[in-house]
Amino acid sequence: MIAWLMDELVELGHDVTLFASGDSKTKGKLHPVWPRALRLGRRGADPSAACALLIEAIAERASDFDVIHSHVDWLPLPVLSRTGVPFLTTMHGRLDLPGLSKVIGAFPNAGFVSISDNQRRPLPDANWIATIQHGMPKDLFRPSYDHGSYLAFLGRLTADKGPEAAIRIARAARMPLRVAAKIPRAETAYFKKKLEPNIDGEEIRLVGEVDEIRKQPFLAGAAALLFPINWPEPFGLVMIEAMACGTPVIAYRWGSVPEVVEDGVTGFIVDNEEQAIAAVNELGRLDRRAVRARFEERFAASRMAREYEIRYRELVDRGVRAAESVQIPGGDEGFAKGAAQSSRPVGTASDSGR
Repeated sequence: MIAWLMDELVELGHDVTLFASGDSKTKGKLHPVWPRALRLGRRGADPSAACALLIEAIAERASDFDVIHSHVDWLPLPVLSRTGVPFLTTMHGRLDLPGLSKVIGAFPNAGFVSISDNQRRPLPDANWIATIQHGMPKDLFRPSYDHGSYLAFLGRLTADKGPEAAIRIARAARMPLRVAAKIPRAETAYFKKKLEPNIDGEEIRLVGEVDEIRKQPFLAGAAALLFPINWPEPFGLVMIEAMACGTPVIAYRWGSVPEVVEDGVTGFIVDNEEQAIAAVNELGRLDRRAVRARFEERFAASRMAREYEIRYRELVDRGVRAAESVQIPGGDEGFAKGAAQSSRPVGTASDSGR
């Protein structure tokens, strides 16, 4: 998602530098802080080491930028709040964990962006400056308008993602289920006990982890994506990936789901397995072309970039006004105009390069 945002910002004429792993792909400038992206669950480098180098690199170059956009949650806040450079942080994870309200209290002037309105509910006192939903390139996935022959599940094989429910729903609806997922090392026992006995290789088939190339045909060939989560999902990128393929989503009413899925248009929002089974039987009345059209209208990466651009301008303008109020040299109208035109760069910090 971060790479897509950066590429769109470059297309808008901005000078953008990405601080991330050396194998990251971007149309902007890349400041590598680690050779390759780290994969969670694999033995190797300590992610905190890479994060420490990332924060140090940003601290050293902070004055080069008009705006710094962090995607690394809380860790950079002590440094970013002391650079004097306008910054914002997009929160990508769940926010209902203990102790986070204390962090918010320690950095009252830090601006945050949520990826859904539901995500921000546990921290109402944070300085939320916007909700900006994820977007992806319109041409990344080709849509299919043929009704698919199976139900799809794509995600981690963990209890909160609902793979057990997906299996039960598919069986009750008498539809094949194709499961695209890796098996996290930490979840091996769960897989062996709860899932593997139900995967027969025919009606319920595990196809393994799919990359970006295999993901498109997997989703496009499905009658629907099952998203039976039981946790407050902050966004759920796979839902809009399915919509990009013209594939409707049957999702449980948790977290961001009501903000992403339009019930009866791009899929169905349900509260339990019985409703999900009934929704499978109603898929024929959904127009896959309408699903794709709503994806293009609501979840294009270009829309995401324009919304962030507005927030960058607001931050820079606010900084210029603050500088003028204390008569700092250089904080004049000319700088404000130049910043609005992005004559100087935007820095984007990521711990993943995606």
